[in-house]
Amino acid sequence: MTAKVQSIYRYPVKGLSPEKLHSGRLEPGETLAADRRYAIENGPSGFDPAAPSYLPKSRFLMLMRNERLARLDARYDDATHILVIRDEGRELARGDLATREGRLAIEAFFGRFMPAELRGLPKVLRAEGHSFSDVSAKVVSIINLASVAAIEALVGVPVHPLRFRANLYVEGWPAWHEFDLVGAEIAIGKARLKVTKRIRRCAAINVDPDAGVRDLEIPATLVRTFDHADCGIYARVIEGGDIAPGDTVNP
Repeated sequence: MTAKVQSIYRYPVKGLSPEKLHSGRLEPGETLAADRRYAIENGPSGFDPAAPSYLPKSRFLMLMRNERLARLDARYDDATHILVIRDEGRELARGDLATREGRLAIEAFFGRFMPAELRGLPKVLRAEGHSFSDVSAKVVSIINLASVAAIEALVGVPVHPLRFRANLYVEGWPAWHEFDLVGAEIAIGKARLKVTKRIRRCAAINVDPDAGVRDLEIPATLVRTFDHADCGIYARVIEGGDIAPGDTVNP
């Protein structure tokens, strides 16, 4: 059984567009670089940039409740810190997230775009070294593409893998093999990771990542079929290294 990394993604702003990477660098105890670096606060969250800590995703704009976000094409540039938001090719907002003025421009856009879904003024959040992940530990998320194909068979329609918003998509494993790896170590390129837990899926994966509409009931289907709503795994980086699509995934 030969498994390979099919693709690598990061999500610079929680809830917004994935960014496909040609390569990446994994560092011990860290997420993929810049993954969930920013979040959009949906009303007062209690987040303190001076003492950042994990908060549940319900405090931020996110796909589980705000499916309209998937309509937006958001692009972030590391060098300039500029976030550009488009819809069907038309630019809707632009801002340098390293500046107060740039953040205000993005916040004003979300105030116009989804006022009925806001619990207060939206605010761009960031803290040095912090990731607004769905879990408190700094991990890398991995999806087995054969498991996605198995879900397609269950729901009877194509399922876009990006519904699962993973960092690494792996091909070559049998469906659901990833669950057998919990507690084990895997090597990807020169990096080594320890698989820590299965990913329990929420309603975010019911949202079509292109249309921005809620059109499937994947967690409910998983529960009816398997008595759980899990798909994918989290892994903690224990030895750093460069990774790229095509790298072999070895136990």
